[in-house]
Amino acid sequence: MKYEGLIYRPPSEFDSLIIQATIGCPHNKCSFCNMYSDRKFRIRPLDDIIEDLEQGRLDYGTSVEKIFFSDGNTVLMKTDDLLKLLHHCYKLFPNLKRVTIYGSAQYINLKTLDEFIKLQEAGLSRIHCGMESGDNDILKLMNKGFTREEMYKAGTLIKKANIELSLYYIVGLGGTYLYKNHAINSGKLINDINPDFIRLRTLIPFENTIVYDLCKKDKFEIINGHDALNETKLFVESLESITSYFLSDHVSNHCNANGKFPEDKNEILKELEISLSLDLSNFRNPKFGNL
Repeated sequence: MKYEGLIYRPPSEFDSLIIQATIGCPHNKCSFCNMYSDRKFRIRPLDDIIEDLEQGRLDYGTSVEKIFFSDGNTVLMKTDDLLKLLHHCYKLFPNLKRVTIYGSAQYINLKTLDEFIKLQEAGLSRIHCGMESGDNDILKLMNKGFTREEMYKAGTLIKKANIELSLYYIVGLGGTYLYKNHAINSGKLINDINPDFIRLRTLIPFENTIVYDLCKKDKFEIINGHDALNETKLFVESLESITSYFLSDHVSNHCNANGKFPEDKNEILKELEISLSLDLSNFRNPKFGNL
């Protein structure tokens, strides 16, 4: 397989065959992200992607059960091309159980429900989507390129097509001043969408990002471990009438709280309380990202 630059994938795709279908991210302007700052977005030629799939078959035989198409926003590919890829995936790998991609709200909304239904029927199993926040002020501050209303439209579109939706929430994205709005409004949006998965990430300021520069100038204050846990607790408390899996599956997080809503909500809150009882010195420096 041919890869260009660092390859990023969700932790849940650790055992997937990773095929780079697109290079970089078409938005590439989020204030907290430097993942694709070294490359311009482009969609790889379909024949090249198929060639990599066929190489995967030569390397791994029919044992492949999961495929993840990177980079950011592979959902932007033409629907007909995605359908051809999906068909080829299931033809090459008869034991294939799941095919997943990244997709941001503004690019999901470029497709119709009918297109997503066709993709689901062809075997697109799950879309990983960076909601990050359900608060419009924070989305604007972080230059996400969409509003909470557009996120709601995208989320419900994927759910209607019966494709699994994995939404990401970034703890600390509102800093010390907007954390309440961030937690509560994000919870409300999650309630309205009811994604299959809610995945936590905690903000770490990395070099070559706007957030990093704001932190250096004391214009954005990163929350500490206790504040992050309190924000997460407020977020969890605001989640109602959902049937989502709640997963803290990333090294950036301060607490390994996982479960299924609604039955595990109280257990998740108890786990957060236990972590909050620990001294602040038990948690990493909030400015871990090279500040």
